Amino acid sequence: MPQQKQPLSHRRTHHLLLLSRLLNLRDTGASPFTLLLDSTSQSSKPLVGEFIRRANLAKCTVVFVGFESLWGPFPMTKEGQTLKHVFIKARGKSVAELQREINTAVTGIGGKSLIIIDSLHTLCSFQPSHISSFLSSLITPHSTLLATYHLDIPVTAPPQSQYPDTAPHPLTLLRYLCTTLITVHSFTHVLLQKRHRDKSLLPPRWGLLEEHPGGRGGGIEGVIVGIGSNAQNGIVLEFEYRRKSGRGVQEWFYLPLGADNGKFTTKPGSALFEKVGAPPGALEKSILLEDHPEWKLSEQVEYGVEVEDREEEIPQTTFDLGLTEKQKKARDEVVLPFFDAQDEMGISGGGGRILYMPEREADDWDEEEDEL
Repeated sequence: MPQQKQPLSHRRTHHLLLLSRLLNLRDTGASPFTLLLDSTSQSSKPLVGEFIRRANLAKCTVVFVGFESLWGPFPMTKEGQTLKHVFIKARGKSVAELQREINTAVTGIGGKSLIIIDSLHTLCSFQPSHISSFLSSLITPHSTLLATYHLDIPVTAPPQSQYPDTAPHPLTLLRYLCTTLITVHSFTHVLLQKRHRDKSLLPPRWGLLEEHPGGRGGGIEGVIVGIGSNAQNGIVLEFEYRRKSGRGVQEWFYLPLGADNGKFTTKPGSALFEKVGAPPGALEKSILLEDHPEWKLSEQVEYGVEVEDREEEIPQTTFDLGLTEKQKKARDEVVLPFFDAQDEMGISGGGGRILYMPEREADDWDEEEDEL
């Protein structure tokens, strides 16, 4: 969840600018390799479609490598002209053959290109030792690599002779190689988890990790996709960018889709729009997750701000700690102990007097002592 030390205004300007640069493909060297992590709760296809849409506006050719897709998301047109995108079927091909075919397509383009791999599961399961060399060979000064890894699909363990047990897990290797890591979440699930945490409740889980109502773990038999998965109005992006200096930038964004598409936009002519360098007709519609109206409403409830729609959620007590006017008047009229000492010899008399009343049983009274 968003827990940032930097001011919100700074994050709105710099972090949103960074995301816009990556989506608009302004600089291919900003992030040579972007890794997308998705699950059954939220697919990365809407985000991939947003990359392709902005690639069309930037006149950037797309090379779509399909391991699980039968055809690419084509045709796509721009002002009545069909862009020359390339679709490569990867199923059944060796790593060397696939690498040669992709490099030939990128070389023939000549300009900026976006290489999209729809799934890395096949490479991670059957050719894990070639992942690093294969992906590195696809990165050029004029191309950007975008690949998807499915978290809910288990990786088949290859023979130990091909990939020893001491080698890192393929996902660990991919996290190390990528320059930008984006994990997609369902906005419905993220918002519901926050509401549970605000009430000190255990956040719910969905899909394969969804638990029984009685609290038993291990998942519910037959449940693969939970309620609220693959939200239609927008998705949440858990964003992690690694700079060349080694410092990382972490942020949570909301990408509107469907009914929310175009609801949150940066107007042309603004400082952010000019810095992004987006092509004409492109508006930045992504926002920080904390700027979403429903997230702000949840923040108001967490910090005790009065909300008319949620008065019934405020806990009520059976007693009142306040005092009425009659009770306040009675409290002011109470005479405190030894108040007469201040009246007789204290404040009004210019001095003070100690009042002492000896106890007959406890004190040994001596008549020769000075009287009190």
